Amino acid sequence: MQNYEESVSFLGTSGPFQRRVFVLLCLTSIPCGYNILSVIFLLAIPPHHCHIPASSNLSQDWIQASIPVQVRAGPERSSCSRYSLDVNQSVLGWSPEVVLSGLQQEGCRDGWTYSTEYYQSTVVTEFDLVCGNEWKQPLTSLVYFLGGLCGCFISGQISDRFGRKPALFGSIAILSIFSAAVSWASSWLVFTVLFFIMGVGQIGCFIVIFVLGSEILIGPTRFLFSQLGLPSVYVCGMLLLSGTAHLFRNWRYLSLAMAAPGLAFIPFWWLVPESPRWLVSRGRFQEAESLLRLAALENRVEAPPVIFLSTNVRALNLKAESVSFLDLLRTKNIRNITLMLWFSMNVCYFGLSFDMSNLSGNPYLNNFLLSVVEIPAFAATAMLLGCFPPPDLTALLLLPAGHPTLTLVLVLLGKFGVLAGISVLYMYTGELFPTVVRNTAMSSCAMFARVGSSLSPFLLHLAVFGQFLPWILVAFLSFLAALLCIFLPETFRRPMPDTIQQMQRIRQ
Repeated sequence: MQNYEESVSFLGTSGPFQRRVFVLLCLTSIPCGYNILSVIFLLAIPPHHCHIPASSNLSQDWIQASIPVQVRAGPERSSCSRYSLDVNQSVLGWSPEVVLSGLQQEGCRDGWTYSTEYYQSTVVTEFDLVCGNEWKQPLTSLVYFLGGLCGCFISGQISDRFGRKPALFGSIAILSIFSAAVSWASSWLVFTVLFFIMGVGQIGCFIVIFVLGSEILIGPTRFLFSQLGLPSVYVCGMLLLSGTAHLFRNWRYLSLAMAAPGLAFIPFWWLVPESPRWLVSRGRFQEAESLLRLAALENRVEAPPVIFLSTNVRALNLKAESVSFLDLLRTKNIRNITLMLWFSMNVCYFGLSFDMSNLSGNPYLNNFLLSVVEIPAFAATAMLLGCFPPPDLTALLLLPAGHPTLTLVLVLLGKFGVLAGISVLYMYTGELFPTVVRNTAMSSCAMFARVGSSLSPFLLHLAVFGQFLPWILVAFLSFLAALLCIFLPETFRRPMPDTIQQMQRIRQ
């Protein structure tokens, strides 16, 4: 197994079989990208103010002068309060600022009126997650990413024990079914529970696709798949979400629409092959050889009489049976790579993504721009990887990612840097971990990354302590991750490990 890639080199690197797998796996990532930032539109908070009934005894002139009060208004004009006028005071000829000084503040007893400029209905507007219930909105985002955390752990275990395909299509099925189910939620609590289960399937399927492609493809084709093909198609799913959300401005219709891509790709079960490298790692070398011989026929090349030696396979199979998730946690490499990079980079990525709600202008266009900037980031990374080793390049690309920003241009530049770093991190992590636990390791890293993304919705709330505090924190995490990359081992142009013993040590 030290020479697995030499054993399958008879297939070549870019034949019909590899091209078919390349295209199928890239397309299968569309449902994952389609749902990742759904929280931005489903949980959007439109401008709102207290509802003033038509039977109110307030002066209509005064109401027009001082109402509506927009979201994030100053302390004198809260969107969570209405004002009652002292009957002994006259408002005629008085400015709103003077009048407000003589008003008594009350709660919004008659509900709220929400702007419909961009959203016809969101979860926030339907269940009134504002003012006293405002804490429920970031909590719902937290629950979604905690679902992703659980999904990473579960899909990793299933993938390494039962195969890449069951984990992949099981995740897609969960994602699609519960995307449709949340549209029928009758309360915030029901929505949150269903949203959690929906999150279970989101990131798990992307991790499995990445691992499956990394194990089936070799050479330049694997590089193009992991650095350009898969990320670019994944971003196309994010772009489709912006267009769909613009078309369906009611959150229930949008949720139903988000289920369609996943259901469309379920038939790919009969087209996507299992990983032969995983089959060999589990001792199922006859199945692996059968798959590779079919691939040889598709590529019109002749397979050798014996592809794998059974003695090597049995030795690896014994090692695979003795490896567990606890062994993974005890491995210093995996502990360090998780703590150093995945957490901090996901805080930066989702912090920048969620800041879209604070940007002026059309939210659909903003999200489109924040998504499309990822494609040139991946392309630039793919070109730079030919010159720089992965750890050094990660450090280089992380440096500009944490600049605090209040404008769209700086947000795009910041996200460009973060995405370029994440692109390298995925490939580097896959090359560092061995075949016997590669999916569990990748899922464990993604699981810890979900902790970072779970905290991102609360990141913007730190602005109450200082306008730039959230971005100072993002900058600190970015620079820290870049600095710690120095201690990571080199995987540039080296064979992927198949056992934990083959993993490289952290630089001393």
